[in-house]
Amino acid sequence: MSRAILHRAAAVLAILVTTALMAGCERPEIHRDRFIAFGTIVELNIYTADRELARTAAEAVRADLDYMHGAWHAWEPGPMGRTNQLLATGMEFSANPSVLPLIIEAKRLSEATEGLFNPALGELFALWGFQSDDPQGPPPDEAEIQAILEQQPAMDDVWIDGIRMRSHNTAVRLDLGAYAKGYGLHQAMEHLKDLGVENAILNAGGDLRAIGRPGNRPWRIGVRAPDGQGVLAAIDTKGDEAIFTSGDYERYFMHEGERYHHILDPRTGHPARGTRSVTVIHDHAAEADVASTALFIAGTDDWPRIAARLGIEKVMLIDDAGVVHMTPAMEKRVRFETKPKDRIITPLPDGQDAASVAPPA
Repeated sequence: MSRAILHRAAAVLAILVTTALMAGCERPEIHRDRFIAFGTIVELNIYTADRELARTAAEAVRADLDYMHGAWHAWEPGPMGRTNQLLATGMEFSANPSVLPLIIEAKRLSEATEGLFNPALGELFALWGFQSDDPQGPPPDEAEIQAILEQQPAMDDVWIDGIRMRSHNTAVRLDLGAYAKGYGLHQAMEHLKDLGVENAILNAGGDLRAIGRPGNRPWRIGVRAPDGQGVLAAIDTKGDEAIFTSGDYERYFMHEGERYHHILDPRTGHPARGTRSVTVIHDHAAEADVASTALFIAGTDDWPRIAARLGIEKVMLIDDAGVVHMTPAMEKRVRFETKPKDRIITPLPDGQDAASVAPPA
């Protein structure tokens, strides 16, 4: 073999070795994906050097959330819709395994929130038009609202024994909209972890679960101002946690100059008043989802007690006067971008940020 050929072969080998080394030393970067699920824009950011892992993981999350949305939607054909049909008969039936775990947890969380989270009031949500992503109004007649409330549909009316289920109140219609998204984000992130993803953030319309961090800095999220415009505060995530916000600016309609938002108080049948938004940080996305809604309804007087029952240590509630109410634990995590009107720091009852209701296993 000639010396020239040997030189060329050596040069090719050097290029191949260099390419292989470079391929094995790709720098981590944020891989982004965006799609629609649960009626909102979902953004997935994965920090990794493994492009194939990021692609596979994104496809898995899309499939997971698409399936969950279809299975858990109360107003479209599917397992939850069929469950509601069977509950309305008052007869015992075998529960669909795709919805049974959600309903069991919804019963527990409804009790923990003293009924402020009441997904059995699906007929009331539909009466207001809030089963739609684009409610138009006008508000329903008071007589129609009271007709539903008088039947007192509640999660206690749902009897479950193993896989057997029935409703003792045929007025029960389940709508898990204040819970399903959080449950779905939690399950989807668990799937990402099983695939080997260590650093990611999954954000569905401002509600999110994050794990790890993108390099040497944390994932940073913004909390919208109470009027829905701009950013009120920033929060850096720590490890594996969920951050959820419920606000009166999310889904609403205007009628004769008044805003009617989708967070209904099950005690009155009307949109809850006195609160503009609630943000919570917790280690379980489904519980964070429920808590943000229940604490919004609880309002300035009762939110500390309900938060303690749920074991939610980090809460920020903004009332309709623009005053910020926070737990001491939340105060340590929030950095305000816009100065609030006033701040009130409120410890949970007995000065203890502790749970009185056991979380799911």
